[in-house]
Amino acid sequence: MKVAVLKFPGTNCDEDVLHVLRNVLKVDANIVWHEHFKADSFDAAILPGGFSYGDYLRAGAIAAHSPSVKQLELMDDDCKPILGICNGFQILVEAGLLPGALLLNSTLTFICKWVHLRVEKTDTAFTNLFKTGQVVKMPIAHKEGRFFADERTLKRISERIVLRYCDENGRVTEEYNPNGSTENIAGICDKDGNIVGLMPHPERASEKILSGNFPDGLLMFKSMLKWMRENE
Repeated sequence: MKVAVLKFPGTNCDEDVLHVLRNVLKVDANIVWHEHFKADSFDAAILPGGFSYGDYLRAGAIAAHSPSVKQLELMDDDCKPILGICNGFQILVEAGLLPGALLLNSTLTFICKWVHLRVEKTDTAFTNLFKTGQVVKMPIAHKEGRFFADERTLKRISERIVLRYCDENGRVTEEYNPNGSTENIAGICDKDGNIVGLMPHPERASEKILSGNFPDGLLMFKSMLKWMRENE
C-alpha cells in the first residue's frame, strides 16, 4: 500500500503528514509534487494543509486547476481514499470533488486552537474506526475555514456530514462553533465515503506527545489503512 502526500506551492504541512505515515504507522508514503502525481502509482492520496499559491483569489482556488485534480478524479473512480486537510479540504471543494464552500471565519481572524469534534459518520475511508457520536479532539489553524452550504445543498449532503464542532460532551451549539460554519460542520465526505475533507489537523493529534493519552487523529489514518486493505 502506497500513499501520496501532495505538495503544491505554499503547502507547509506535508512533512507533518509524512512523519505520521512513515514513522508512526510505518506506511510506504512519499511527498509528490502536484504536477508529477499519477493516480495509478498510489493507493491513497492526502492533500495537506498550508497556503497553496498564497491563497490568492480564494484559498485553494488556483490549486484546484492543477493537473493533479484529474488524477484525483481517476482515484475517485476506483474508490481510493482521498483526504483533504485544511487547505487540502479547500482545494477539494474548489475542484468540485466535495460540495459547499469554505469562507472567511466569522471572526475575520486566523484561529489556531484545539477543538472538540463529534463524529457523525463512520462508514468513510477515514472514520471507520470511530464510533458514531464519539467526541474527539484535534487542533484547527485557519482563516478561511467557515463551511457554508445553502439549504438545498445541505438537504442533499445531510448524510455526508462527517464531523461537527461541539463541546467536550458532544453538544453541538453555536458557542462551540469556532468559525461560524453552517450547522457546526467541520468535515464532510463524497457520496461514496472515500473522499473526506476536514478543517482540523489529524496529523497534529496523532502522537501522545502532542495530544495526550488520546491521539484521536491517528485513528483517521488507521481507518484509511483499513479501507485500503478491505478494498484491495
